[in-house]
Amino acid sequence: MKYFYRAEDANQRELAPGVKLKTMWGDKIMMSLVELDPGSEVPLHSHPNEQAGMVLEGEFEFTIGTESKKVKEGEYYIIPGGIEHRVVAGPKPARALDIFSPPREDYKS
Repeated sequence: MKYFYRAEDANQRELAPGVKLKTMWGDKIMMSLVELDPGSEVPLHSHPNEQAGMVLEGEFEFTIGTESKKVKEGEYYIIPGGIEHRVVAGPKPARALDIFSPPREDYKS
């Protein structure tokens, strides 16, 4: 079993125009580094996985269920499985670290 990883080891993909992901996972948890270009958007969606995250850099408008909030560096969020959510990046690049449980199978490819 491997315990340590470099950024180059991550599975990389573009989720939407201007939204890039780097993911790594174990049996029951997944980490996803999300990099958002200014003004980019993660469209409204839901998944059965629980999601928790932290804004590492920048800010974005986050809609979770019926609530919307501008989240900034150092702020956290938790999304229960099955709740619709959407992100719109602000005028500067932003980065967030998302944690999923269980791992998202659609992010493994």
